[in-house]
Amino acid sequence: MSMESTTVAAYLASHPDFFEEHTELLSSVRLSSGLSGRAISLQERQMEVLREKYKQLELKMSTLMRNGQENDAIAEKFQQWTCSLLASRHDTELPRILVDGLRNRFDVPQVTLRLWGVGADHANAWFAKPVSGDIRIFANGLDAPFCGPNNDFEAAGWLDDAGTVKSIAMLPLRAPGAQQAFGMLVLGSPDAQRFSETMSTDFLIRFAATASAALASLLA
Repeated sequence: MSMESTTVAAYLASHPDFFEEHTELLSSVRLSSGLSGRAISLQERQMEVLREKYKQLELKMSTLMRNGQENDAIAEKFQQWTCSLLASRHDTELPRILVDGLRNRFDVPQVTLRLWGVGADHANAWFAKPVSGDIRIFANGLDAPFCGPNNDFEAAGWLDDAGTVKSIAMLPLRAPGAQQAFGMLVLGSPDAQRFSETMSTDFLIRFAATASAALASLLA
């Protein structure tokens, strides 16, 4: 009488002492090795399974450690960037220190920004150049940074070498709790995957919040 494999498996699961009562089977039962393909004992096969599980755990741990180290490095750069903003003596220096810091510390090829509603003292500054009403509407509609391919966005044209930008991140700048944005921070890269639609935006959100707090002093 033949038995289905599920029936055998269920029986062994409900009788954990089976192989203790029949220890001779541990060495006599022959299985096909998942690694070499040769016939091996049940004990050898169990060791293979355990080694493979251990290997997978090592890989997962290695990935977690690498991600942790990368996040620590980004956090350190973020702190240095924030300190450079706090150390600025003049409001007019802030936008340049901000964009240069992001470009140099985080290896972002191109960075720029635009602010609207600035005070009269800054009306003619590079960061206060006129923007379209569409841009303001777009910025107001962003609840989080936009990341994705550069589809000839107006904001991409603010960058020094817009023609080379394949992916872009656009970060709305607004005061805490405000619905209306007062500016936009733009990051561009020739790498089409640098700012992808599926990327995590946690640090970009922090960039936007910190930039917003620093640049609010320039508003009218």
